[in-house]
Amino acid sequence: MIEETPKKHYMAWMTLAMLDFVTIIRFEDVFYPYQNQGLSVIFSWIFLLICYQLPYTLIATQLGLAYKDTEEGGLASWIRRGTGSDVLGYATSWMYWAQTVPYLVDVSNSIIVSISWMILGNNTLGKHMSPFMFGLLTFVIILIFILCESAYKNSLDLLSLIGGIAMFAMSVIFVILIIWALMHGGHIATKMEWSSFKPNFSVHYFSTTGLLIFAMSGAELAAPYVTRLKNPRKEFPKSMWMLFAMTVFMTLTETLGLAVLFDAKHIPHDFKMNGAFYAFQLLGEEAGMGKSLMYMYAIVCLLNFMADLAALIDAASRVFASDTSEKYMPSWLRKKNKDGLPVNSYVLTCSITLFLLLLSGTLPEINDIFNWLLNLNGIVSPYKTSVVFLAFLAFRYRHKTFADGDFVFIRNHKGALAVGWWCFIFTFICATMGFLPQDVTFDSPQWTKQLWMNIITVIVLFGTGFLLPWLRKLELKHQAKANS
Repeated sequence: MIEETPKKHYMAWMTLAMLDFVTIIRFEDVFYPYQNQGLSVIFSWIFLLICYQLPYTLIATQLGLAYKDTEEGGLASWIRRGTGSDVLGYATSWMYWAQTVPYLVDVSNSIIVSISWMILGNNTLGKHMSPFMFGLLTFVIILIFILCESAYKNSLDLLSLIGGIAMFAMSVIFVILIIWALMHGGHIATKMEWSSFKPNFSVHYFSTTGLLIFAMSGAELAAPYVTRLKNPRKEFPKSMWMLFAMTVFMTLTETLGLAVLFDAKHIPHDFKMNGAFYAFQLLGEEAGMGKSLMYMYAIVCLLNFMADLAALIDAASRVFASDTSEKYMPSWLRKKNKDGLPVNSYVLTCSITLFLLLLSGTLPEINDIFNWLLNLNGIVSPYKTSVVFLAFLAFRYRHKTFADGDFVFIRNHKGALAVGWWCFIFTFICATMGFLPQDVTFDSPQWTKQLWMNIITVIVLFGTGFLLPWLRKLELKHQAKANS
């Protein structure tokens, strides 16, 4: 009797696009640059979408298909196979994991803010909760998600699809209501004149560009799921193009909508934390719906953040299962439980998270904590993204040793290298400029304090990775002695 081969469960390419979408561009990600750069951020978005995001997406597409046989490795495997260096592969693996930690904290912060709006219906969270309690709850949320990782892992596809569709739907509703308000005599808060759109190329302008890159980064997160598509050669490019199209729609239309609701020259100081809720509250009142629209957004926001947090923890766990970790990471860090999860890596995640929360707890208000942790992502995330372009450069420099694969971004060799170098240099400079604090007065005590906090945090996040190879050497020495 012939046994039937069990059917493999494939992921739909639209699901993959949504999975990547919820981890890349969130509705409120557009609010952060609007507070930093005003309406001139339109210029920044258009420039970055054409000259940065589009090549970035296509580069990730080529690398994802070229290395589709290394499902668990992701970016670390791209570097190792492209350069032939296990050391660089390990360094990439660590950097990828380290930059995820501030984002986990940021998403957990946003979950608390969403719940506070659902309960309180306003921006008075700081009056009901101390900064210490805010940090404690953030840590508890991360811990709960890590403990439940194996439970939601099997439902990640559905959770991400629901979260992505719901958030994109809210973006569409936002735009529709803005148009409706204008057609019914709504007032435009920002003067739509050339001076409003004209960028001011100052140190502050370039120091805040890292947050735009952070908002756009993450296309490579889809790569580990390439082998779960039924026809990767055709479906993966489709998912990446869909991702790019949604990003274009959200960034440009949403920014113009913000200019209608909020005067770009007089933005609330807590706009990064509460701006999205202010927006739906204003639109709901304009449409005669009271606060119902705001509550609807708070629920969708919560679902989206939960999907985001789940996807991030799942993607981060894959890094510790990469083909670069065994040689340089201690075995205890790579240890897996019966479900195949690297449990001790989660302990390390909690430890680094606790360090960030204790450090941020020295700031006076919840809004300061939220802003600092958010801005920290504008440093570490672009540094990680720059490695994507290094992987692409390594791949193209050694193009003769690789097959063309299923997708090729720019067949002209010199043209491909020029684009790769442009993306890498631009990303690296913006990441470095991000060390300069953004939401406090220049050269004030708070500015100096946050500058040192940025430096110390990046050293801890990336520097801890240098200790692990040393610990691995000690472990191997101890094993050798035990066996002799």
